[in-house]
Amino acid sequence: MLWAAAGLSAGLLELPFPLAGPLPVGRSIFAWFGLVPLLWAILFRAGTERQVSLRQAFLLAYLCGVLWYTGNCYWVRDVMGRYGDMPPFAPTLLLLGFSLVLGLYFGLFGLGVALVRQATGSTRLALAAAPILWAGLELAASRITSVPWDQLGYSQVDNALVNQLAPWTGVYGISFALVGVNALIAGGFVLERCPPRPFLQGPRPWAIAGVVLMLAGAAGIFLPPPRPAGTVTAVLIQPNLDVGSDSRWMGPGEWDQHIAEFIRLGSERCKTFIDGIPQSGAPNGEMDCTADTAPPDLVAWPESPAPFFETDARFQQATTKITADEHAPLVVGNVGADYSTDEQAWRDYNSALVVRADGARVGRYDKIHLVPFGEYVPFQHWLTFARKLTGRVSSFTRGDERKVFLLGGRRYGVFICYEAVFADEVREFAKAGAEVLVNISDDGWYGDTSAPWQHLNMVRMRAIENRRWILRDTNNGVTAAIDPYGRVRQSIPRHQVDALPARYGFRDDVTFYTEHGDVFGWICAVVSLGLVGWSGRKLLLAWAIAQAAKS
Repeated sequence: MLWAAAGLSAGLLELPFPLAGPLPVGRSIFAWFGLVPLLWAILFRAGTERQVSLRQAFLLAYLCGVLWYTGNCYWVRDVMGRYGDMPPFAPTLLLLGFSLVLGLYFGLFGLGVALVRQATGSTRLALAAAPILWAGLELAASRITSVPWDQLGYSQVDNALVNQLAPWTGVYGISFALVGVNALIAGGFVLERCPPRPFLQGPRPWAIAGVVLMLAGAAGIFLPPPRPAGTVTAVLIQPNLDVGSDSRWMGPGEWDQHIAEFIRLGSERCKTFIDGIPQSGAPNGEMDCTADTAPPDLVAWPESPAPFFETDARFQQATTKITADEHAPLVVGNVGADYSTDEQAWRDYNSALVVRADGARVGRYDKIHLVPFGEYVPFQHWLTFARKLTGRVSSFTRGDERKVFLLGGRRYGVFICYEAVFADEVREFAKAGAEVLVNISDDGWYGDTSAPWQHLNMVRMRAIENRRWILRDTNNGVTAAIDPYGRVRQSIPRHQVDALPARYGFRDDVTFYTEHGDVFGWICAVVSLGLVGWSGRKLLLAWAIAQAAKS
């Protein structure tokens, strides 16, 4: 029964995240009680003396974590199977290994909760420690293994009430609140019942408080956030290039045809768009045609498999031409290059080139947080076999500076693809003065899995934390304009060649999170270490005393 409860929690916790399309808003409620079965299993007491051991608590939570990661990140198998040049069963084994490693965070959570209970003898204190331990371990996942994918707080990205925590605590504060409510509800099942006590004593107040807070918090999905008006326009190009095909454009006229298509898309002004998230039933809207003659304030080309190399004269001519034709600045994903005199070789970067409206080069942002086994092979001197298994892996060099670019008197910050999941890194652009953020990405690798939608929701949380508009330009979707409250204001359908003339605005105020980062997460991590250390020391001391008494 205990193992079934751990599996049930894994299943419930899958539901408040995208599975194969955009998340129906109502499913976010499962995050408010999805951990209850696991907490019940960890704190289960068969009698007044017998309770779940530390080892069993770890394994129960570990099972939940492995199952959750396998379900939530099933797309890892799909991506590596399609593009990883691996033997048939290797992608499945990779997904299993991925889940076995990251599931350890769940296991440590279960161990920590059980450890506090055994050290103090108090189930109440163990439940009170649960949200602290969870938030601390989420921070550890972002810093140690660098995979902060779909942290629990992201499930509430459409909850305007709960999201008011994000500009202060980041996503960790939302996760803390969710686990806190789960712990209150679980208290109604695991706290000792004393029949002689009145109704409002014992476990009942915990459960009542938990349910009331759950209903009040979940009701935030019906609260509309503010709707700031966009004041300027960007054209976001979605070329929908096939990531698995030959993208060298070496055929007769092939380069010219593709560039002409990019230029045509960059000239689009007056057209319909989706007033919300694609595939969510959102209605269509239409750009104001009266402003059709005005040049856009920005044109963006996404990260894509296009053969855009900074040193290629054809690419340089193309960027000059489009800025001249559109009288608009350009942000374009490309492969940057620098010559290293130390290594006597060229270094390649996954970059975003920024060009002014007059064709002058403003600068280049080089992606700092590269994807392991996607953009580089970590420890490649030792993992020599990895290059053979992942033949299409790029060999990019890591950038070293988060730059802000001045265009038309306004400050822009640009980050690339996977960097969107690292909140403490994205905030650095806003802290450095960026008034709007641009995220270029190629989600074509993910296909029609849950990953593009999960990725989108994490980008939306970055907008909420920093209170910035985000222009998200992708190769094949979701291309969108996201307002400072995380609402997708305009988008276009996925998997089609298209362009989005998007309205957006500027903000220069700085949130507490932008200024100070993961302070809340670090507090939870430090307190968690203190709790675990104190509890472990107390149990060891009790064991030593017992052993001395026996001897």
